Amino acid sequence: MADPERDLPIMKASEIRDKFGGDYVADDRTFTMGIDHRFAAHFAGRFQGLDVLETCTGAGFTTIFLAWAARRVITVEVDPDIQQQAVANLETAGLSSQVTFLQGDILDPDLLNRLPPVNAAFLDPDWAVTGPAHVFRFRNSNTRPPADRLLRRIFTLTENVALVLPPRIDVGELDDLPAHERESLFLGDSHALFCLYFGRLLRAPGPTEFRIPV
Repeated sequence: MADPERDLPIMKASEIRDKFGGDYVADDRTFTMGIDHRFAAHFAGRFQGLDVLETCTGAGFTTIFLAWAARRVITVEVDPDIQQQAVANLETAGLSSQVTFLQGDILDPDLLNRLPPVNAAFLDPDWAVTGPAHVFRFRNSNTRPPADRLLRRIFTLTENVALVLPPRIDVGELDDLPAHERESLFLGDSHALFCLYFGRLLRAPGPTEFRIPV
């Protein structure tokens, strides 16, 4: 007999619904990688009416919210199996027509050269390895793709960039970056992540906070 709480791959349907706001497809990895729907909605509010490049699609949970807000989303994912989850989730959300999916390495010059014009970008590199002994870095970054290289490359396309980073990076490593807002995002008292905003996405230079009560 089928377990109604496991009608989506690997993860319980109720867990996916709570974190991502709907009956979407996820596995253990994309569930862990995915950004809570309340954070995703918060980010998306800065992209109203823009043509957005998203890197590291994952299972498309943030893509859904970007597609609601933006004029158009071009989203790039290196893993074809993970990308298929995103395609299915955008269909479930009824937003497939708003999104162009590209499969490949965002740092590949050939892929970058065939991107359509964009005027903003949302970058969410995979934090890759985690654990109490792991040291996250921005300089010589150990995210995938490396966050520092990714940011430099996308700045050649647009100055209007949002970059998600782990909560345990040394913020002193960000001092040499162009003017930006460094937002700390919290679930209750837990610091979940940073987001840096540049260009027209920046609202208040320096450190800011966004909190979701739990």
